[in-house]
Amino acid sequence: MTQKYLAQIYVTLRASVLDPAGTAVQSGLQHMGYDNVERVRIGKYVELTLTAAGESEAREQLDRVCDQLLANPVIENYRFDLTEIPVAVETAAA
Repeated sequence: MTQKYLAQIYVTLRASVLDPAGTAVQSGLQHMGYDNVERVRIGKYVELTLTAAGESEAREQLDRVCDQLLANPVIENYRFDLTEIPVAVETAAA
């Protein structure tokens, strides 16, 4: 039996990689008077639904998807949260 999962994927630049977009946002915030903002890093958030035989299979598939498409492993890190989606039980009309 297969199960549906909701994956929430977070892709961020590695700490050693410069983030010009984050620097621009931080500068803009400081110009707006938000001097207490010390560091801004920009990333990506991806949400997808997938079907798999089990959680371990879903996690393996997500690792491949992130490595091959969603993240550039040279400059980015990723992590994901995986939540099982309950299957609606259909009842037959009596």
